[in-house]
Amino acid sequence: MSILQSSSSSHAETQQGSVINHPPLHDPLKSQDSFAALQLNPALVQALEAAGYTQPTPVQKQAIPLALSGFDLMVSAPTGTGKTAAFVLPALQRLALAPAKNGRGPRVLVLTPTRELAMQVTSAVDKYCKFTRHMRTGTILGGMPYPKQRRLLEQSLDVLVATPGRLIDFIDQGRVDFSRLELLILDEADRMLDMGFIEPVKRIAAKTPANRQTMLFSATLDGNISKLARELLRDPRRIEVAAPEEKNEHISQLLHFVDDGGHKHRLLEHVLSEDGQAQVIVFTATKHGADRLADKLFHGGYEAAALHGNMNQSQRNRTLARLRSGSVRVLVATDVAARGIDVASISHVINFDLPKVAEDYVHRIGRTGRAGASGTAISFVTSEDVRQLKQIERYIGRAIERWSVPGFEAKVQVRTDAPKRTDRRPPPGARRGAPPARGNFRGDSRRNASAGRSR
Repeated sequence: MSILQSSSSSHAETQQGSVINHPPLHDPLKSQDSFAALQLNPALVQALEAAGYTQPTPVQKQAIPLALSGFDLMVSAPTGTGKTAAFVLPALQRLALAPAKNGRGPRVLVLTPTRELAMQVTSAVDKYCKFTRHMRTGTILGGMPYPKQRRLLEQSLDVLVATPGRLIDFIDQGRVDFSRLELLILDEADRMLDMGFIEPVKRIAAKTPANRQTMLFSATLDGNISKLARELLRDPRRIEVAAPEEKNEHISQLLHFVDDGGHKHRLLEHVLSEDGQAQVIVFTATKHGADRLADKLFHGGYEAAALHGNMNQSQRNRTLARLRSGSVRVLVATDVAARGIDVASISHVINFDLPKVAEDYVHRIGRTGRAGASGTAISFVTSEDVRQLKQIERYIGRAIERWSVPGFEAKVQVRTDAPKRTDRRPPPGARRGAPPARGNFRGDSRRNASAGRSR
């Protein structure tokens, strides 16, 4: 493996007796049409090219030069715009420099709201380190054995990726040393606040050196996020990247009005019985609802499994592995799965329950239509969901097409000017010739499906 070389010149920042070395200041307004133009190390550029990335995205063009220059950042960028690389790449370039202080503990800490996202960030670090020296990366998250994680925290780490809850457990035990931490990254900070992690995040930040560099990434920079940024960041540079106009252009978005839970179940089974589906994610509002629906589908002959936050990490890993291998055709999930799942064969997303937050709708449906493929997103809407529906439509900037299957019409129709479709054909976006979602397991697959769900 080649070793990243630091730039020949650098500027230093001194605060409270410590010195942090940064790469030279770059002009963020300069046009940056390639990763090399961002002054990333050749080994990182080579790894990006090997991964198929040739041009930086808008958020990467704006964030990477400022991050390399040592500025604190508060960044608003939608999912799918390359924000993970926007903080991982400058972090890895920084780690090529000698540490300001020797000892144990991490030099870079990335906090994420969910275990899936933590694993996604760890995977990105591994991908971009392909042609550099070995990076000592660790992951601390719930649902995994404590002893192994304790041993991890006793090492000198380059990058530590963690969820706030489990990291606080180790901080309370006095097992975390942040004395040599140089960079703190808060990924999907808005999500962490929504999940009640604001106080743990503040406690963790308070344990890190005051002269650290901090980057905050969030879907929005207003309200509580702005307040948090004022508390944790120093003179931050603000970057806001809008969603590209072509976002979800390959996804056909439909909604079907329903009367009640029983109507939802009947319509869901009808949709799943149609040909042309590869794999399907069905989103529910609650963990209990996900388990209950997955069990109902499984005993109805569908290759179904649940995924939610009450499952331990090994259960979640097994379920995701089975989804990727194709042995799970229908994944019933809560919003914990809306971010971080990248499976190209997901042909349909079904919102069995509408999300409470409009932004989560975009994250949910983004699980299909990956890598330029077509996909279909269908939402089941009751009369009680109309307010949520309007919020979603305002957020995405257009009305979702109303779709009605003969024989499954709702008794009470909500008046709307949105376009309507009435037919018996599979919804547009279905992948013709793909195996149907319905089927029976072979061998001991039934036992494996049950083992993948929390009881």
